[in-house]
Amino acid sequence: MLNEQWLINANPRGRALSSEDFKRTQTETAALAEGQVLVRVDLLSFDPSQKGQMENIGYAAATEQGQVMRATGIGEVIESTDDKMPVGTQVLGSLGWQQYAVMNASAVEIVPDDGLQSAYLGPLGGTGLTAYFGLFRVGCPVPGDTVLVSGAAGATGSVVGQLAKLSGARVVGIAGGPQKCDWLVHELGFDAAIDYKNESVKAAIRAACPGGVNVFFDNVGGSILNDALACIALNARIVICGGISRYEQAVLPAGPANYFNLVFQRASMSGFLVTDYAAEFAAAKSRLAQWIKNGDLVFKEDVQSGFDQIPATLKRVFDGDNFGKQLLRM
Repeated sequence: MLNEQWLINANPRGRALSSEDFKRTQTETAALAEGQVLVRVDLLSFDPSQKGQMENIGYAAATEQGQVMRATGIGEVIESTDDKMPVGTQVLGSLGWQQYAVMNASAVEIVPDDGLQSAYLGPLGGTGLTAYFGLFRVGCPVPGDTVLVSGAAGATGSVVGQLAKLSGARVVGIAGGPQKCDWLVHELGFDAAIDYKNESVKAAIRAACPGGVNVFFDNVGGSILNDALACIALNARIVICGGISRYEQAVLPAGPANYFNLVFQRASMSGFLVTDYAAEFAAAKSRLAQWIKNGDLVFKEDVQSGFDQIPATLKRVFDGDNFGKQLLRM
């Protein structure tokens, strides 16, 4: 069976992604060994960390040019040599940018038939788990805290804000453009939103958080991190989740000029990896799923379509064009 694939064709470190970073090819699918499944890929997830994987920086396993671009996806088993995963089973795993994936059955997980399929790539997947553990285990909000979230209209930030509201906190989000800010306030229940494209961020944080910021969940870094550090309250917790502002820079920016405010305010700033909490994933997914079913946690998906559009869809994440969790349906 012919299999269309997108391969890594260059290392984009220190610059924006380009169409030349990926190469389209065709190959024959391999015959299955015992304990393997052939998956037809239906839905792909897109995340900023994929560019870091191409650059071989960070914590992900190294990549090399000529290999299939990695991506988490959902698909249907169309051939199987494993009795536990018969044909027709919906599975999730690191399927990659390709139409078909030969996978060890042990490397994929069955997607429950609960009507929430795509959510397992968002609020019930790595995105939601990152929000959950980063907020509750690192940020540790308590009722009455003010929680500030950067990248608040993104897949992770939008979940963080809603979970913070569920914990009894007052929540302020930072996002780009009036449409995203309106969505945060009027649909997700944020108490206020700051439009970094049209406002002075530091002044807006001071106005929206007059008592200071108790928890800052940062997905952006750069100048927004610096502005937030200037506005922290006593014993604040800063959660470093992402730094999309620096992902396309050839030279890393200088550290935040306001970092010494951590000393003045006896605050802490911590990074984390969601994989540190793998033993608790099942329990966290159960809570997240219940909140979704109750209507306490809502999510937005930006779904592109077509195999041809895969590279352009990843670029949307870095251009800020996506609104919600970025997905592509094959």
